[in-house]
Amino acid sequence: MANILEKFETMDPYILLSAVNLKLRDHCSSLDDLCKTHDIDEDKLVERLKSVGFTYVAEQNQFK
Repeated sequence: MANILEKFETMDPYILLSAVNLKLRDHCSSLDDLCKTHDIDEDKLVERLKSVGFTYVAEQNQFK
């Protein structure tokens, strides 16, 4: 299966939210881990999700 997060900059932000939270829950211990694992610019990802009202909550390891 291709890495769905490769196109995070152009995908629907709500599908992105779901995909990111799934990866965080099942495979990555932190946002930093997710970004390094998938070679994603953390600042761009955070800004993309922030643009639709979601922020990363480190204590819960998910965007809310």
